[in-house]
Amino acid sequence: MRTAATTQLAAKKAKPNSRVWKSLVKHWDLYLMSVPGLVFLIIFRYTPMYGIVIAFKDYNIIRGVMDSPWIGFEHFRTLFAYNEFPLVIRNTLIISFMKLGIGFPAPILLAILINEMRNMLFKRMVQTVTYIPHFISWVVVGGIFIDILSPGSGIVNSFIKALGGEPIYFMADTGKFRWILVFSESWKEAGWAAIIYLAAILGINSELYQASIVDGANRFKQVWHIMLPGIRSTIIVILLLRIGHILDAGLEQVLIMYNPAVLGVADIIDTYVFRVAFGKMEFGLTAAAGLFKSVIGCLLLITANWLARRMGEEGVY
Repeated sequence: MRTAATTQLAAKKAKPNSRVWKSLVKHWDLYLMSVPGLVFLIIFRYTPMYGIVIAFKDYNIIRGVMDSPWIGFEHFRTLFAYNEFPLVIRNTLIISFMKLGIGFPAPILLAILINEMRNMLFKRMVQTVTYIPHFISWVVVGGIFIDILSPGSGIVNSFIKALGGEPIYFMADTGKFRWILVFSESWKEAGWAAIIYLAAILGINSELYQASIVDGANRFKQVWHIMLPGIRSTIIVILLLRIGHILDAGLEQVLIMYNPAVLGVADIIDTYVFRVAFGKMEFGLTAAAGLFKSVIGCLLLITANWLARRMGEEGVY
């Protein structure tokens, strides 16, 4: 005969499964909607992770991944011994921190400005115009900026020459090229990123604003003491995700816009990997560089998330 303790233990073991099953039955439509996303992640995110082993093998494209011999950490030693690699790391960090310092606050400011607009027609028009560039490929955006900043026919240099100045070779100027990268990405992505903050702003209790008006607070004080604290958790989550991608300085953007004249300040990890992989056909070395970038990004995300939780904020997990 089963004792009472055995029965209770069996009930405890069955209870979680029962809860899972009830949740599946109750929310079957939501789980069904998540299937395409899960399939996408499995096929295009998790399955290719097997290719990481190339970083530890003397990969031969004829022999394949399985039959290529193991060489341990030889690719990593070779990678760190390259004279170019410290420069590539430096460029990646500088560009990433510049984008973080300017590109991260830009959508927050844009969301606040859009929220403060009182004319609904103009508000919707501004929001639409600002997030449309997100859907334009970097090939088109890069071409637009290269054309605008052209020393011969660009509108910027035409204006400079009209004022009596000399044309500036913006795209070949090592002191200006990084700022062009930062500005072009902010122009392209700020409107799209602002949507998240606008949604967070709309979730703030309107009674807080009414109470602040009674206390004599103007619009600036309402933004500073109500709106920004109200979206603080959203800002922190987005910041944590950005920190996790701190070594992603923008492959498509840099690859399209850079040139040999600015290679010393624009060559990042992704473009370096691209050049080595398809120029020298050293796939094992590029896999090692990509794995290095991913590990550093993961460690940064974990550290930033831990710090956020230590400060009493909600982290990513």
